[in-house]
Amino acid sequence: MQIPGSSGLQMQADANQVAAYWTRLAYESIIRFTRDEQAKRGFTQPQFWILRHLSPHDLAPHDRAARTIPELEHAMTEYIRPEDDLARDAEVLLSRGWIHADHDGNLRLTDAGEAARLRMKQSAPEIRSLIHRGIDDADYVAALTVLQRLIANTTRAPETQA
Repeated sequence: MQIPGSSGLQMQADANQVAAYWTRLAYESIIRFTRDEQAKRGFTQPQFWILRHLSPHDLAPHDRAARTIPELEHAMTEYIRPEDDLARDAEVLLSRGWIHADHDGNLRLTDAGEAARLRMKQSAPEIRSLIHRGIDDADYVAALTVLQRLIANTTRAPETQA
């Protein structure tokens, strides 16, 4: 069976398939799909992340809900993509009145921004449902278990000192 939208890739149930190849394809496809769905709803994934990292009700540190662009980039190091431009996305959020900047470049969430973050968050279950269609929860959990085992099998333990 051909994988939809894959330019000819065929589904294969073969235990000799290379996991890294398929996990990369899955990652890229899921990110692209998620971002397309978010764009249909009027926001980008980085815009949502900025709001989340500035919200005291979400990812903002308890001691400080204001951050600069470099601080936001650092906080998102593990998942920000090379094509993401947080400064550009922050400008959009500033123009919408969802964040404001002080004279030191610290960004803060506005009440309108918190309301927007909550609206954006409400779209997550629908997007998840689209991604998970045709996959029952047991199969999904089994796939995650396999991926976690692959990670454990390929993560080296720190060398112990003799």
